[in-house]
Amino acid sequence: MTIKPYFSSSSKVWDDISWVPGIEDAGYSGWEIVADGNYRLDDPACLSRIREMIASTNLGVTVHAPYGDLNLATLNHPIWEESVHQICTCIEHAAELTDRVTIHPGYMSPVGKLMPEKIWGLQKESLRRIGRCAKDHGVLACLENMIGIKEFLCRFPEELIGMTEGIEGIGMTFDFGHANTVGKVNEFLPYVARANHIHIHDNHGVSDEHLTLGEGTIPWKNVGKAITARYSGVVVIEGRSLPEAKRSLAVFRECFI
Repeated sequence: MTIKPYFSSSSKVWDDISWVPGIEDAGYSGWEIVADGNYRLDDPACLSRIREMIASTNLGVTVHAPYGDLNLATLNHPIWEESVHQICTCIEHAAELTDRVTIHPGYMSPVGKLMPEKIWGLQKESLRRIGRCAKDHGVLACLENMIGIKEFLCRFPEELIGMTEGIEGIGMTFDFGHANTVGKVNEFLPYVARANHIHIHDNHGVSDEHLTLGEGTIPWKNVGKAITARYSGVVVIEGRSLPEAKRSLAVFRECFI
């Protein structure tokens, strides 16, 4: 299987874009743009800077859609509409850069907990809308499994697969750092061949620490072997800085290639 390592850093969304060439210098094949802060694709000035940066490197590109203050499963209809709109707008702009956009599922608000079936239905409908937009623009919008906070939808492999199955334009991003926070790393591995995109980072199984690979409790040799045997495509290493990116890539090369 052919696996390409990309790097992404959500902690840098308010930083100047000048750090990005360091991704290529560190040995990565690509950059996953977190489309928020100074990297929002619906901001013409931001998009222009991103285009110029990509043109100056040999980096491939994937995109992570914005998620702050959005909820694809909210009972508040204007917020739900705006959440779907922002994801679709990101996809429309991302289509000139990539064919993969990762999106977050929604979550249950205190009011939403009173109507869980309605919440899951709203999440499904949001994916139908987003999927139509993605298909129209030649993009696969990949729903990501979430961290160990009970209010989040799609924390477990069965939930993620069930939510996305049969919706055109919608795929799945398996995040093994998130899976570790719910104790489900081994449960996700048998389904790896069905993943359309993969994120990796480390933690100690409690919170979403986004540590360098090897600094938490995920058994990367076992995970890397299983992923390499069943998956071909981009694996995005998520981190906080370029020094962390370099350390994580060394572990990746030992365990995945």
